[in-house]
Amino acid sequence: MTSSTFVYVTYIRSTPERIWLALTEDREFMRQYWFGMHCKSEWVAGSQWEMVSADGTVCDRGEILESEPPRRLVIRWFHQHNAQLAAEGEARCTLELEPSGSAVKLSITHTMQREGSKLITAVSSGWPKILSNLKSLLESGEVALRSKDFPT
Repeated sequence: MTSSTFVYVTYIRSTPERIWLALTEDREFMRQYWFGMHCKSEWVAGSQWEMVSADGTVCDRGEILESEPPRRLVIRWFHQHNAQLAAEGEARCTLELEPSGSAVKLSITHTMQREGSKLITAVSSGWPKILSNLKSLLESGEVALRSKDFPT
């Protein structure tokens, strides 16, 4: 079966524990780098997961497939907001954190078992902005991009 995959890697001067907290538990921090959105879950395998916009709309939902704090998180991802993207079905998002000297290597792999996925095209323009903001916020205390820089 053919698939569509997006991979993004960045290095952040922080600790795996702080990055894990920013990616999972710290909703207020998350809203800063994720353009007003936040994710909610129990963050254990089998728990439900939702990405919620600033107005309370659930944009994406799914299930935590793997959770190994602060090293690895795998999410079964179903888009909810755009009917065309939602019709594509299940995607998987894997986040991996690995210490690398004075930084942490953060890798995201977003995959869908369909060639030419429009969802993967959409996330491939969103993830770099979100992760640039995360890196900037953790390292300098300020985001690199504002909401006007993120298409809704």
